Amino acid sequence: MKKLLSYPLTVFFFILFGLTLVVFHPIQWFCLRVFGYEMHKRSVSILNWFLMRCTNILGTRYTFKNQYDIPKNVPLIIVSNHQSMYDIPPIIWHMREYHPKFVSKIELGKGIPSVSFNLRHGGSVLINRKDAKQSVEQLEKLGKYIEKHHRSAVIFPEGTRSRDGSPKKFHTTGLKVLMANAPSAWIVPISINNSWKLLRYGKFPMGLGSHLTFEVHQPIQNNDDSEFLINETETLIKKGINKP
Repeated sequence: MKKLLSYPLTVFFFILFGLTLVVFHPIQWFCLRVFGYEMHKRSVSILNWFLMRCTNILGTRYTFKNQYDIPKNVPLIIVSNHQSMYDIPPIIWHMREYHPKFVSKIELGKGIPSVSFNLRHGGSVLINRKDAKQSVEQLEKLGKYIEKHHRSAVIFPEGTRSRDGSPKKFHTTGLKVLMANAPSAWIVPISINNSWKLLRYGKFPMGLGSHLTFEVHQPIQNNDDSEFLINETETLIKKGINKP
């Protein structure tokens, strides 16, 4: 019965989700071209708040837990497990004061209203997974960018999304490159739970009644021991992931 109900609700969700992206595309363009970076960044934050509200149609709830004082006016590397594309709007919204930028696959850089524009013009980087040299160059660029401007880079070291919430092994190259090029950055680990349930049936229909939780762990200062830091970060994140 629940899956049957999800079909009409999913159609309604996709219509509103698509309209939101289309409406905010010219808003982003105008904010960036007329007012510059700060206004564009605000438009992106508001866009992602609306995208979260779209998922409320599916009965989705969000809890973002952070009991720590995250350092300000320093670069941050936000590290998280990855369960679905719906991981991203809550991070953008709840971490908005830290100006999150993403490491994204190059295919998302065109063809998607609002999303592609922000990835190309908002400070994020697009990597070609088939071209190791290009990927490293883009990660170096992002690391230097957050180091200079005291912003944050978001990276999902698992590489691909977990389809059932089970954590995957971290690929450490990207993290090491970011840390080397942003030596004053603090690492902010986040554990995400239940995002995968939105896609429990695949891309259509959407899952109903999911409660997505985001748990921020104690920020860790970069001490030049990348192996230790990455292992500690991975351990913290995986401890916070519920077993499926």
